[in-house]
Amino acid sequence: MEREEVPNDLPNDVTEIWARVAAIPQATPRSEVRRHFDLMAEAYRQGLSQSTRKPWWQHPVAQFTFGFGLLAVGLFVGHRNSEIAELRDELHEMRQMITLSLLQQQSASDRLKGVSWSYQLQQPGSEVLAALLDTLMHDSNVNVRLAAIDALRQSGGQQFVRNGVLEALRRQDSPMVQMALIDLVVDWRDSASVKTLRDLIQNQKLDEAVRERAQDGLTRLQ
Repeated sequence: MEREEVPNDLPNDVTEIWARVAAIPQATPRSEVRRHFDLMAEAYRQGLSQSTRKPWWQHPVAQFTFGFGLLAVGLFVGHRNSEIAELRDELHEMRQMITLSLLQQQSASDRLKGVSWSYQLQQPGSEVLAALLDTLMHDSNVNVRLAAIDALRQSGGQQFVRNGVLEALRRQDSPMVQMALIDLVVDWRDSASVKTLRDLIQNQKLDEAVRERAQDGLTRLQ
């Protein structure tokens, strides 16, 4: 490192300062210090080189931005899913209300519409199931009662529905409704219906076709 030349046109005090600076011995770094410096410089150059070669998606800023974007999308989708679930619940409640209202109408065609509406309920509530059982038990129109049987078919997993169907089977006087109920309890593989089927077989007052259907059903259950 070359020493600075002292300018000749400076004031005396400044000239004196420069002369003292020039007189300071030139510092020579120790070999160990120099080696550490060279290592740090080389590490810095390698890190910079690797950083510039990385794809954009591997940089920390890009990764943070992408992660934040995913979080925002997740929150948005979660909010939308919550709204959709609420709308589905409201639609389900509305369908149940329409079903119950139609089942109470005086017109048989309206009551048939009510039974038809119950088909749109994947999981009918207890009120709708109770209304369908009441329709099966007491409705004056045979077609409405037959439609109620089909509507109750999907709910055979609930015990109170099975009990209601068996009670209706014991009380029905329409051969068509009786045979439809026999087919239903047999399809459910309801062992509790065995006694009821035997009673039907032994009842000489029943239609012969009903007794034969009961016998066939009992054979399939056993």
